[in-house]
Amino acid sequence: MELRHLRYFEALAETLSFTRAAERVHVTQSTLSHQIRQLEEEIGQPLFDRIGKRVAITEAGETLLLHIGPALRQVDRAIHAVRDEKEPLVGEVRVGATHSFNIRLIPQCVSSFLARYPSVRVIVEELSAADITARIAAGKLDLGVSYRPAQAEALFFEPLYNEELKLVVSDRHPMASRKRARMVELHGMRMVLLPTYFATRQLLDECFRAAGAEPQVIAELNSIAPMLELVRQTDIAAVIGASAESSDEGLRFIPLESPTPQRTPGLLWKRGAPRADPVRFFATTVRRVVDRLEQKG
Repeated sequence: MELRHLRYFEALAETLSFTRAAERVHVTQSTLSHQIRQLEEEIGQPLFDRIGKRVAITEAGETLLLHIGPALRQVDRAIHAVRDEKEPLVGEVRVGATHSFNIRLIPQCVSSFLARYPSVRVIVEELSAADITARIAAGKLDLGVSYRPAQAEALFFEPLYNEELKLVVSDRHPMASRKRARMVELHGMRMVLLPTYFATRQLLDECFRAAGAEPQVIAELNSIAPMLELVRQTDIAAVIGASAESSDEGLRFIPLESPTPQRTPGLLWKRGAPRADPVRFFATTVRRVVDRLEQKG
């Protein structure tokens, strides 16, 4: 097994098209097909189902893709680290990110990226997960930092890490001194949550039902910052992602359990779409910053 086998496999897994995958890795379709067959023979399992002109990834293929992604990204980072740039990288990167990631992660990524590639223009739009998905599919964004879309066959999602949702209360709230809280304890609690069209709210509602809890949702806000401010000023609680956790002394962030609400942030882009160097390098920067934050955490 060689590195090219894994890169060819990843290209086909992302595009689900021999034509587009061959174009991406700059080989003929016959070469790509031969290399994939070699990889399947070495592994001993089919990685793709070929039904007529349709290509679908198998369960074994999904497992392989999940595990080789970090390894290939590490190789990319090593290559970029020693690469001799004869000319400065130029171009533009259009990124969509949800509010949670715009608080800390995205500014760190943009800062790190521009420090290395100052001639590239970075455009970041703060959008809902649904809007990010729609804009990437329409070709209006190059890359998204968001959550796994429920249904988006035209998009490819690369998980970055798992993120817990936490209960947020003011330092005057009866639960402010708690180290952990069970979901059932939120029954009847006065809360502000995201509107029901947000995937995160739908996840929370499922967790509430599983725990037999029905909070008193007295307000819905579509942005995290005003939610936190409302919590800080009142006895109203909220549930938000850990990525939005702040050092505000007036707020307490409490882990939840039974069940623990959890979502998976990741990189999102359009299947089969060519990715220019600025876009690929920005994605590498996101992975590097996430790795650094995970190590600190």
